[in-house]
Formats: sequence, C-alpha cells, structure tokens
Amino acid sequence: MSDLERVFGVHAVQALIERYPKRVKRLIIQSGRLNERQQRLLSEAEQVGLSVVRLAVDELDAQADGVHQGVLAEVSPSQLWSEEMLGHLLDRLDGPALLLVLDGVTDPHNLGACLRSADAAGVTAVIAPRDNSASLNPTVRKVACGAAEAVPFIQVTNLARSLRQLQEAGVWTIGLAGEAEQSLYECDLRGPVALIMGAEGAGMRRLTRECCDYLANLPMAGEVSSLNVSVATGVCLFEAVRQRR
Repeated sequence: MSDLERVFGVHAVQALIERYPKRVKRLIIQSGRLNERQQRLLSEAEQVGLSVVRLAVDELDAQADGVHQGVLAEVSPSQLWSEEMLGHLLDRLDGPALLLVLDGVTDPHNLGACLRSADAAGVTAVIAPRDNSASLNPTVRKVACGAAEAVPFIQVTNLARSLRQLQEAGVWTIGLAGEAEQSLYECDLRGPVALIMGAEGAGMRRLTRECCDYLANLPMAGEVSSLNVSVATGVCLFEAVRQRR
C-alpha cells in the first residue's frame, strides 16, 4: 500500500468518504471510546463497506504528520486537475468565473486555509505554479477541512502564460499589492475575475505582477503593514461574494 496517500482529520476524511468513497481503501481509527464525530464517521464508513482498522493513539501519532483527531484514511492518489481542464471548467459555468491564483504560497497551512475560504466563497478553481508552491499534502487536506476534495486545484507550469490565457478567455486579473493606488473595494468584482495573491512575505513575482490588468490593495488602518496571505484571501474572496449578491 505504499502507493496510497494518507489523509487525516475528521473533516478531511469525512469529505472523502462522502464524495469519493471508492478512493478510500481503509479507515484507521483510534481504539477505545470514540467521541460523537468519530462514531459518526465510523458509521458512515461501515455503511459504504469500508475496511476499518483500530489502532492505539500512539500508533496513529506515528503514522500522521500532524493532528489526526483519531482518524486516518488510506486513499488512492487524487486525480489532479490539468491545465487543459481549466478551459473546459470555464466553458461549463452558468455564471461569471471567480478564480483564486496563489503565486508561490509555500506554507501548507496557508494553502489549506486558502482552499477552505475558496470553497466557502464558491470559487471556480484555485490556480498555483508547480514550482515553489505547496502541494496537496496531508497537512493541506487536514487544514482545508474537506475543501481540498471539493475545489479544483490546478498547478500550472507557467503561471504568466496561464494568466494570459485567462485574459484571452475574458477573465479580468486583479493582483493584490500593498503599494497599489486603488482599494479592492473600488474594483468591480461582479464579472469573470481572477484574484491573485502573492507569496508569504515576498508578494507577487514581477512577471505575475506584469500580467495583472489591475493592482489593488486592502486598506490597513493599524500599525501592521500586511495580513497573512490566507486571511487576506478570505477578505478578498468575500468582497467578491458581497458584490455578486
């Protein structure tokens, strides 16, 4: 079973069982008394006929690189979205696209939190470069609380080229930058739009910045000059949600 991925955390495992039960090969759950959420998860696993193994908590600790909440699933590798599939995804939309572009977010906790916000905001897809970015590892899936299984995550080989393709498809690209003259709240986010967030600390790369139709900032009233990328992502996405409603 060395080719299997490990997903841990109640929400992440539950999302897999509910959405992709055929991918789950085995559920590993802590031995002893289970809390309500663990018991509900065990019942769902048994209903779909999953193999269940009980392990002591310290054995689970050794298998999960993070807080596992007493549950771990061994699953077949996820089918990542390809660059080519983005065009098909945009063609099938009923309304204007809302895309999130993460330029070099390397911290898995930040990526997981961004995916969670993206799912809550109804984002069409999350796009990130293949190099110098976090991938969908177990920590990301745990932090995302199931969103990693729900939101298309597309890693591209050339982000600048992909942004130009989006523009050719009628999507406006708006990059978040602290030095921008206009506020995000002044931007019209009701049409097809891609919000571009830079890496932790460094911000967007030069080529990415040059591919933006507009740059916008988030007004900061205090002493802090910038927000954590996952926090800023949530603020930006829900400004788009507010405008679209």
